This record gives sequence, C-alpha cells and structure tokens, in this order.
Amino acid sequence: MKNQYISRYFLLLTCCLIIIKSTVSAQNNILVFQSDFGLKDAAVSAMKGVAMGVSPDLKLYDVTHEIPAYNIWEASYRLVQTAPYWPAGTVFVSVVDPGVGTSRKSVVLLTKSGHYFVTPDNGTLTLVAEQLGIQEVREIDEVNNRRKNSNESYTFHGRDVYAFTGARLASKAMTFDKVGPKLPEKVVTIPYQKAAFGNGKVKGGIPILDIQYGNVWTNIDKEVFNKLGFKVGDDIKVSIQNNQKNVYEGVVKYVNTFGDVKEGEDVGYFNSLLFFSLGINMGSFSEKYKVYSGGEWSIELSK
Repeated sequence: MKNQYISRYFLLLTCCLIIIKSTVSAQNNILVFQSDFGLKDAAVSAMKGVAMGVSPDLKLYDVTHEIPAYNIWEASYRLVQTAPYWPAGTVFVSVVDPGVGTSRKSVVLLTKSGHYFVTPDNGTLTLVAEQLGIQEVREIDEVNNRRKNSNESYTFHGRDVYAFTGARLASKAMTFDKVGPKLPEKVVTIPYQKAAFGNGKVKGGIPILDIQYGNVWTNIDKEVFNKLGFKVGDDIKVSIQNNQKNVYEGVVKYVNTFGDVKEGEDVGYFNSLLFFSLGINMGSFSEKYKVYSGGEWSIELSK
C-alpha cells in the first residue's frame, strides 16, 4: 500500500512538472520586433503586415528599430535588456542580418525562461543564450516556413521568413517542433570581456551606451564591483581600452546619482539595471572621451 501511494505521488509530481513546463513555454499571442531598419521606409510595416496576415489577433510590439546598421552586438544586448520583462511565451523577431541570403542559419531559440527568439544565428543570440539559458534550438525550415510566393526573394528574410515564422509561433498556428530540425544546444556567439576581479582590479566590458545621454554602461554588477571595497563618495581610477589600446585614463567620483556632483563633472554610478556606469552631469561621457560600446571594448576599475 505504501509503495502504491509513493507511485501515485511521483506520477502526480511528473504530471505537474509537465503542466508547468508546457505553461512556461507556451506561446501567448505576443510578437515583439527588433531590427536595424529604422522607420524611414515601409520595411517594419511590411513585417507587421505579414504577421497580421497570419493572425489578426496577434499583439504586436517593438523593442527598437534603431539598432545601428549591421550592429549584431547591439541587437544581442537589446534583446537581453528587454526580454526578462516580458511574460514567458513571448516571441521575439530580431532582424539585424548583414549576411542575409548567405549560408548563415535561420533559427528559433527557446530559452529556459520560456521566451522564443526568431533570428539569424549570427551572434544576435549571444547574451540571451548565456543569461536566459538554452532550452532548445531549431533551424527554420525555409521551404515550409516562409511567406507564400517569396521563394525568389533573397534580401528580406525579415519579412518573408522571420516575421512569418514568428507570427505562426506566437499565434499557435504552429508548434515549436514544426519550425524545423532540432540543432545542438549552442548558438553563434560574439566574444567579449566578462566582469571579473583579480590583482586588485575589476575588469569588464562595455556592452552598450545609454544613447540619448551618452552614458557608458558596463557589465560590472555590484557583486563584482564591491570586491574593490569602494564606498559612495570615493574616487575610482578608470582605464578604458578598445581592442586593447588605451582610449581613456581618468578618475571619477562614485555617486548615487548625477545631481550629487556639479554640472559638467564626471561620475561613476549604478544604472537602472544595477551595472556600473560612467556619465557626466548634464553632459555626454561617450562624446567627450570618444568611448563607445561593443565586444571589442573593455574597462578596468581600481583604487
């Protein structure tokens, strides 16, 4: 009798786990677009039109369409900056695709967080794969999963393949297993300097700029930063490199917010994502010191 109850318990537990997993990964009718197309022409509208043609019940949103042209790294960052705030089951279509029409793979990544990413496998998935985890990767079958009568189009896969596939997934017109063949659980990645402490210094990368204001955002979180023992009000020595060539050497004051110093003064602070950042009160750190972002940029902090 005891063994019977134990068997029933484990059967119930297994069923619950299956239900939880299916709930987490189920599509939710939300489709979110990102591209480097800009909004000067009809490219974004065309992608959304294709999606609505699949299902007028879809809810369409945007991350941004102002990724700098061909900047795969920034596309990768904007996805990981945004996706965690969207519910599980959301489908993202990201099209920054300088290799459009070539042999690079078109894929859909399902992360362990339950989000779907439809994109060329060209480095765009670097950060979401790392931070949200890889549940499964499938290559898009471009014979079956593309807009009707688009076989002779080679330069707008965002419209013909990715928007179409993303819409079918988000609307549940297609299950994930119908995307195409399953691939190994890995994606193309872009190398970058990860945050680390050693020899009395903290090293990190500069993944992105706070574009509107010219602030420089690093990937150094508080846990790593605090190993230096800094307190608010201390001065921090900062060294910034591009491809290992020094671009900036200076000292900034560690503050909570910009108004803690005089206008025009350099500051070090933690941004809204709680990563160490550099700025100028009422000014642009990036513009003043010619510091930008990407996998080739790195930073060192020390006392």
